[in-house]
Amino acid sequence: MKTRKTDVKTTLDEKIIERRIFIIRGKKIMLGHDLAELYGVETRTLNQAVKRNLERFPQDFMFQLTHEEKSKVITICDNLPNVKFSPVNPYVFTEHGILMLSSVLNSRRAILVNIQIMRTFTKLREMLASHVGLKRKIEEMEKKYNYQFKVVFEAIKKLLDPPEKPKGLIGFHVK
Repeated sequence: MKTRKTDVKTTLDEKIIERRIFIIRGKKIMLGHDLAELYGVETRTLNQAVKRNLERFPQDFMFQLTHEEKSKVITICDNLPNVKFSPVNPYVFTEHGILMLSSVLNSRRAILVNIQIMRTFTKLREMLASHVGLKRKIEEMEKKYNYQFKVVFEAIKKLLDPPEKPKGLIGFHVK
């Protein structure tokens, strides 16, 4: 039985991809520059492939950052000199746009990188879902046990407060 050989080293480390995912306009996106680097092509080549296939990239798949959004991304991640000093606002791709890129670029590396990017997006989605579920469970427990804990704390406070002793009479008393 032959095993598949992957040449992008079990493609990429998840952390490399995670650091390149930003949230803009309420969507998780990746910069075209970063994607070009991951795919092993020049940004210019990636942009040309996209322009030749614009009908595959509607606004919810790809959009160009505004000047303010570009500044925000540069502020968050200051190791983007190509983006920072570029006179053109970069294109960004949502998860669906990234999926579409693999069909436009159609190279073995693009396919392998795309698979890893999709796995990372899925992992991030699962992590967010589990955190939301955990938060909800904690809130439910607080509501459920709030009264019971209140009773326990009141009982503990009563135990900690010393009981008042009746004052004894001073002096010698004969029975």
